[in-house]
Amino acid sequence: MAELVHYRTESGVATITLDSPHNRNALSAQLRRELRDHLTTAAGDDAVRVIVLDHTGSVFCAGMDLKEAGTPGSSTVGVNEFPEILTQIWTSSKPVVAKVAGPARAGGVGIVAAADIAVAATDATFAFTEVRLGLVPAVISVTVLPRLLPRAAHELFLTGEKFDAERAVAIGLLNAAVPADGLDAEVARYTGMLAQGGPIALAVTKDMLRRARAADPADDFADMLELSAGFFASDEGQEGIAAFAQKRRPSWVPVSEG
Repeated sequence: MAELVHYRTESGVATITLDSPHNRNALSAQLRRELRDHLTTAAGDDAVRVIVLDHTGSVFCAGMDLKEAGTPGSSTVGVNEFPEILTQIWTSSKPVVAKVAGPARAGGVGIVAAADIAVAATDATFAFTEVRLGLVPAVISVTVLPRLLPRAAHELFLTGEKFDAERAVAIGLLNAAVPADGLDAEVARYTGMLAQGGPIALAVTKDMLRRARAADPADDFADMLELSAGFFASDEGQEGIAAFAQKRRPSWVPVSEG
């Protein structure tokens, strides 16, 4: 089975690359497992000073793999390991930089939010599409809500509307949006600055920032996981997933008259 997540290190930077373009880097079971393992490897390597989350293909991450989520027993498919991955990124003692060259949706936005620094190409787009599928953006809310302006969070979580990288910067999801041909340089600029910090000082500063922002995400993930899994298995969630797969509107969308 071909690897879906690659790992390499160079000059103290560990780059973890999602490489599943055939399904828009969706969070399949294999991809989640490999991502988790590579994050663990980076965390345990004293030579690694900074972690970069990268991707191949035109999409950063489309969120959960809905083909898997539409299978029997899906209440536990897709969501159970995801809090662990978000926690690994959020609590990593090493700074994590998300490099976003294309769209991020749902769980993909949760990964972007969990990173310490997030940089995107100006043509990248974002959306919390869960409600349009009869689902709830529960698990990702643990990392996303501390980043977003409250009014924007209400609007974007409830409408599922797509928004661009410039707005993502304005509402706190991204640190910077740059032209696509300048993305590599901007990420290198951040990793270069981060590598200048003392490893212990960076780890303690990250812990201080987490405590200042909110409680440890582990306090919230159990409740949010139960909520999310329930909606994946619900009639409404399964209808939304089926409609997505069949490229039709879910049954709850009103039919226009005239």
